[in-house]
Amino acid sequence: MLALTILSIFIFIIVLIIFLEYRNEKKYQKKRRQQRPNKQTTSPKEPKEVTPKPRRAPRPEPKPEPKLEPIVEVKPEPEIKQEQKPEPKIEVPKETKKLPEANYPQFTHVRLVEMGLSDDEAKEFVAELIPQIEVEIPLIEAAIQDGDFHKIERLTHGIKGSATNLGTGGVSDLLTDYNTYLKTGTDSDIAQAYLEHLVHYTNELKTQYT
Repeated sequence: MLALTILSIFIFIIVLIIFLEYRNEKKYQKKRRQQRPNKQTTSPKEPKEVTPKPRRAPRPEPKPEPKLEPIVEVKPEPEIKQEQKPEPKIEVPKETKKLPEANYPQFTHVRLVEMGLSDDEAKEFVAELIPQIEVEIPLIEAAIQDGDFHKIERLTHGIKGSATNLGTGGVSDLLTDYNTYLKTGTDSDIAQAYLEHLVHYTNELKTQYT
């Protein structure tokens, strides 16, 4: 019974809310109708002013088109190329090398005699020097072709010591100058010139002591 009473109250509240909403809607619609302006009280529209269209100006008469003269193509004159004369070659004088002249006096073994050796004993020592030099000559020539100046200096240093211990002049003086140059010089032409002089003075020594 209590449940039925609560349900009846709930339904009544819903119906009451719906009724109040409906009544408020009616009042709102009536108020809107009262606020609308009356169509008859509005002022009539004023007629639009019609502006007259401007008259078109008369078209100007077409002017005659100017005649175009034919374009004459002017060909450029060919340029005359001037032949350039070759510049004269300036010959630069080649640097001349000062090759050794090797004007030495004849070899002598006086030093050995002064040391106490007999003339024959001194000649025997000099004769042993000749094959030593002949063995070194082809080795020096090969080193010159290879450009190995350190080797040339070492080869000439050995036979120079033997030659200067036995005497002076000729091959002894040549080997001294040859070895001195090789300590700083590296010109193959000068080294070859010294070698040619060495061959010459070795043959001269061979003639003198054989």
